[in-house]
Amino acid sequence: MNDCIFCKIIRGEIPCVKVYEDDKVFAFEDIHPISDGHTLIIPKNHFENIWEIEEDDLLAIHRASQKLCRAMTNALDVSGIAVLQLNGKSVNQMVLHYHLHLIPKMSDAPEIPLTNWELIEGDMDKIKQIGEKIAAAVE
Repeated sequence: MNDCIFCKIIRGEIPCVKVYEDDKVFAFEDIHPISDGHTLIIPKNHFENIWEIEEDDLLAIHRASQKLCRAMTNALDVSGIAVLQLNGKSVNQMVLHYHLHLIPKMSDAPEIPLTNWELIEGDMDKIKQIGEKIAAAVE
């Protein structure tokens, strides 16, 4: 995609702080970090979301995420890493190029808001109905 900001980053048209690259993926520091070390991993091929990405590219993203999580653990004072991936504008996917966020939590840093929610027991009948509906739709 000619106008995709992430495609422009891959092509070197927009500068970034690259932390990893292989034949399938490119990883760089987020310029709007939630925490220090917030890294994005993107496929070199353009796919908008989880519904479009090819299986090989998706696997490559997750292989790279494991390498980068190990690197973050070794390089930073990390006590945990949130792995986040959004699909669609309605859930705030800002750049419509598949990307995986690695958001480290440093040992002395406050909690990452998106990883802390109140546990409220759900309606088990409703949970069962929804689970069965999803299971039946799996191809």
